[in-house]
Amino acid sequence: MTDVVSTDFETILSLDDARAVARFFQVLADPTRVRLLAALAEQECCVSDLTGALGMDQSAVSHQLRYLREMGLVRWEKQGRHVFYRLNDGHLRDILLTSIAHRECG
Repeated sequence: MTDVVSTDFETILSLDDARAVARFFQVLADPTRVRLLAALAEQECCVSDLTGALGMDQSAVSHQLRYLREMGLVRWEKQGRHVFYRLNDGHLRDILLTSIAHRECG
């Protein structure tokens, strides 16, 4: 639950919640991670799909995916020899697509 501090003139986000939101945006401040998340916003993918689509080494993609998993933004499922990744929730997809649309309009 989000903590807020109410004052006579506005509602202020608590410092802990503000730090959590800032950390989320720090994750999105990296272009490689944004590209990975945008690809996963379209469909679930395995590492080899992502390496081909982004033109990156498998180790670099795996490193970024591990970081995104640790941050709780993506989840994975093993199917045979492949591990498929997807966004952890629809809110992230909405934020990404809105940001991309905003960029394209401006």
